[in-house]
Amino acid sequence: MSPVLFNILITVGSLVYVFGVVALMDLAVKKGFPQDLSRKVVHVAAGSWLIFWLFYDSSHWTKYLNITAAFIWTIFLLVKGFTAKVDDKAVKTMTRTGDRSELLRGPLYFTLVMNLLGTVFYSTPFALTAMGFLTWGDGLAPVVGTRYGKHSYKVFSNKTIEGSITFFVLGLAGAVLFNMLFGNSINLEFMLICAALATVVEGISPRDLDNILIPLTIYLLYLFYYI
Repeated sequence: MSPVLFNILITVGSLVYVFGVVALMDLAVKKGFPQDLSRKVVHVAAGSWLIFWLFYDSSHWTKYLNITAAFIWTIFLLVKGFTAKVDDKAVKTMTRTGDRSELLRGPLYFTLVMNLLGTVFYSTPFALTAMGFLTWGDGLAPVVGTRYGKHSYKVFSNKTIEGSITFFVLGLAGAVLFNMLFGNSINLEFMLICAALATVVEGISPRDLDNILIPLTIYLLYLFYYI
């Protein structure tokens, strides 16, 4: 099979995966599944799309088709963010306040990062580490913080100690797991440094900007640690 056709098939598989999770969560919400938790499941599943990088034929430029789902979401968020009405389904399910402009912040930043990592930093240890923290850490920390957080603090936005601990532990686990899946050696000292600084950044970031500041922090750590 030609690399082009093979990579197209992998791309189709990734689209089925990402949009299948979205459809499944929509159905689950209709059955009574918590909407806020549904958003986080989609967040984690979407960010874990990079597991499909394992299957692409990297010898051909069509490996960059891996960002197709992220690109579609980017266009969707731009359109909805500028044109959606108050009662639009996307506004109701993907925002905290019902303000369509929210779609142009956190969710859009997340898809833009996916596009960047899937092209410029395709299959690099940095991309795997950044998405580990951004997907598993940042995706699940609010779930624990909101439901079980007892010790709150605030710099630019409300956070909890419990949520920050969750970010550290699950972000570290996600970063290590992604790198192990791709056969990269694990520098535990470096990973712990990444976890510590990313946790601080997540804790002090203004709302929605953590989707940009977390991967930027990880990038700078890779840059300076491995010079």
